[in-house]
Amino acid sequence: MPKYVSSYAQFARNRMVLAYTPKSKFAPEITAKNWTDILLRAGVETGRADPSTDPNGYRTLLSLRLAESFYAKPGLAAKLLAAIPDRNMRPNEATLVALVQSGEMDYIWSYESIAQAAKLAYLQLPPEIDLGDPAMAARYAAVSVRVAGKTARDSITITGEPIVYGIAVPDDAPHKALAERFLAWILSPDGVRVLRAAKLDALEKPVIVRSASAP
Repeated sequence: MPKYVSSYAQFARNRMVLAYTPKSKFAPEITAKNWTDILLRAGVETGRADPSTDPNGYRTLLSLRLAESFYAKPGLAAKLLAAIPDRNMRPNEATLVALVQSGEMDYIWSYESIAQAAKLAYLQLPPEIDLGDPAMAARYAAVSVRVAGKTARDSITITGEPIVYGIAVPDDAPHKALAERFLAWILSPDGVRVLRAAKLDALEKPVIVRSASAP
C-alpha cells in the first residue's frame, strides 16, 4: 500500500503461547507465573522456529525480550534463549508440532491458533508478553531483534508489534467484483464464525486501514 492496494482490513489476531502435551516434563506444574523457571530446569527441552525463515521464530525472540522487561529480570531473555540450543531450532513451526507430539520436545513456542488446531495443551502468557493485544502496541514496539540474512547487508531489525492479520483486494485484481464479494463475506458475521471454528481469533469488527492517498 499504496502501490497495489488503497486499503486493507485487519480481520484477525493471534498470540504467542507455549504449547506442550500432558507428557511434557513438569506439565502439571507450569503456570503463567513460573513458566520461565520451568523452561530453565535441567532436562527440559524447548523448541523454537528459526527467526531467519519463520516469523514465529523472530516473534519468539521478541516475546523473550518482553518477558525480561515484564518480570524486571535483567538477562532473563539471554538465559531463556541459551536454554534452547540450536539443535532444538527448526525452519518452521509446523515441524515443531510433530516433535512435541512425539515427546522429543517438552515445550515449543507456537501460535495459539496452531496449538488449538493441533489439539495441544498450551500456556497463555500475559498479554504484555504474547504480542496478542493491539492495545499494547506501544509496549511491544519497545523491543526489537536483528534477523540475519545470507549476508550482513541482508540483515534487518524487526520491531515488536501485535500479531494482526490483514486482507485486501488488489486495485488491479482481474476479478475484482468477485474478490470484493469474498472479502465482504470474510468480514461478515458468518465469515467470523467460520474463521473462529477454524481456530483463528477473528475480530468482531474489522479495522480498516486506508492509504493517505485513498479517497
